[in-house]
Amino acid sequence: MAKFVYLYTGGQMAETPEAQEAAMQEWTNWFGTLGDSVANIGNPFGAGSTVSNGGVSNGGGSKLGGYSIINAESLAEAADKANECPVLRSGGTVEVYEALAM
Repeated sequence: MAKFVYLYTGGQMAETPEAQEAAMQEWTNWFGTLGDSVANIGNPFGAGSTVSNGGVSNGGGSKLGGYSIINAESLAEAADKANECPVLRSGGTVEVYEALAM
């Protein structure tokens, strides 16, 4: 079993407290369908900076919104598990990467 990182991009933030609560419930329900595959539910990202050899600039260049870590047998299985992610319904994407052992 390998570990895969889900990187969430895009999507829309719910505008009202009621809509935010409903969105959180969608995420909770989705993680529930993944069961023991969830190694680390992760977190949303806040403000960021981009660091390069030219210095530091405000804001992340990739517009990532958060991450999770999932266990799966293959990249294809990990990507398939992301098909029902709530961020997809609001116009976002899920990038899936295998976390290689070091």
